[in-house]
Amino acid sequence: MRKRTHNPKDFGKVGVLYGGWSAEREVSLWSGQGVVAALQRSGVDVTAIDADREAILRLHEQGFDRVFSVLHGTGGEDGTVQAVLDLHGIPYPGCGVLASALAMDKLRTKRIWRAEGLPTPDYRVLKTLADAEAAANAFGYPFIIKPAADGSSVGVTKVKTPAQLPQALHDARGPGRVVMAERFVPAGEYTCAILDGEPLPLIQIVPASEFYDYHAKYISDDTRYHCPADLPAALSVELQTMCVAAFEAIGGRGWGRVDFMLDAESRPWLLEINTLPGMTSHSLVPMAARAVGIDYDALCWAILETTLPGVEPVL
Repeated sequence: MRKRTHNPKDFGKVGVLYGGWSAEREVSLWSGQGVVAALQRSGVDVTAIDADREAILRLHEQGFDRVFSVLHGTGGEDGTVQAVLDLHGIPYPGCGVLASALAMDKLRTKRIWRAEGLPTPDYRVLKTLADAEAAANAFGYPFIIKPAADGSSVGVTKVKTPAQLPQALHDARGPGRVVMAERFVPAGEYTCAILDGEPLPLIQIVPASEFYDYHAKYISDDTRYHCPADLPAALSVELQTMCVAAFEAIGGRGWGRVDFMLDAESRPWLLEINTLPGMTSHSLVPMAARAVGIDYDALCWAILETTLPGVEPVL
């Protein structure tokens, strides 16, 4: 459990890392602006840092007592920045190096879930167009092609016809990227936010289009959210328990979000873990927190509380 405080001076000098150099830079800028404003309203001594690699390496020279990072995507969410902060002994909320790296790699996350007996859709690694064609034969159309690493639905395609295969494979590729195919589950989309080891209310996501893509996540006002999700109480508890187990399976700590599908037979299918979820006006963790009376400012405060001395790390 996190250590509670009502005194902003207990946090000392706080740096908020945002921006970064990943494909999710724009979303990170939005998240960071919100977190900085919230902490300022709460009286915290906070400094906004539009981070590049040099700024990360020099953090220890600026006398920060702790850092609140919302550097989404490559570099910020894959364990790289977490390793630098650990080396300099700077506390930060959220997952450490190992859990961050694992969650960013959807392929290895799915392998761990499978080993733990947790449900996730079938998948294949794609290296060539022939591999994509073989996945289509195995899964049928439609199915999903996506990068094994990257978030915010960057490079994700719902492939409906053979003609889409070359472009979908191209869109998912990038320097150092592993590409994977995943069986499409005709099901509702849900997410479970986790704060300090406890699940927040489930959210059902109903995009106006058929796919919850980048536009639906961050730009469209037509995406509908049901929070708490309209599910039987016993099922909700069961799904929340599953999501906490999925988070803990990779060594998750502090806060995060687990995304899953729920099919017509009420069977869940885990998709991915977000170790540094969005904190924008459209983001889901703040939405889930509001459902239990935690407003945006209080949420940022609670996340920062997990960095205070006396909190036992999740191993």
